[in-house]
Amino acid sequence: MHIHYISEKNSILNHFLAQIRDVNIQKDSMRFRKNIERIGEIMAYELSKTLEYKEINVQTPLGQKQTTTIADNVVLCSILRAGLALHTGFMSFFDDAENGFVSAYRHHPNKDDYFEILVEYQAAPSFDGKNLILLDPMLATGQSLVAVFNKLITAETPKEIHIAVVIATPEGIAFLEKNLPSNCHLWVAALDEKLNEKNYIVPGLGDAGDLAYGDKL
Repeated sequence: MHIHYISEKNSILNHFLAQIRDVNIQKDSMRFRKNIERIGEIMAYELSKTLEYKEINVQTPLGQKQTTTIADNVVLCSILRAGLALHTGFMSFFDDAENGFVSAYRHHPNKDDYFEILVEYQAAPSFDGKNLILLDPMLATGQSLVAVFNKLITAETPKEIHIAVVIATPEGIAFLEKNLPSNCHLWVAALDEKLNEKNYIVPGLGDAGDLAYGDKL
């Protein structure tokens, strides 16, 4: 797996990462969503550097200019519901992309710490031969992303697979490396310390879906 850590050098990205972690700033859900969206825009820009481009001629009011434009077809697919704000950020840059959505969540059948990942709702276009970009803010255990990947990759083969996460753990990255194809690209805005005994990211930021859209039952 090709792993890209994009917060290693100081940039405005680290400013937004600090804000989404801050327990006082988190109280403003609109600001939290906007910061996740901004992080998505920055990640989309960095990811765009790896795509294929083609030369074109653009007619201006005073002449013609030879330049380049994206040659790849892109499909954005986010994991509901936490991935929606990140998805919006990517759409701001990949405005011609097709879009898909998949639901995945931790199900605790015994009402204890044991959980399994349930993947239910799916609405996605064809991504055969296209660049598939999977979006999920938090990479904890990695089980959700692998479950979604296995659900999507059944009859179609994308040209390239990119996974974009805001915060990741070493355990989650290791799980993806073990269970996903080696040619996948993983884009990580921030790498955190570890998972705790309940498989939550430490120091993390809490539940991204709840912070963005309110508490769930």
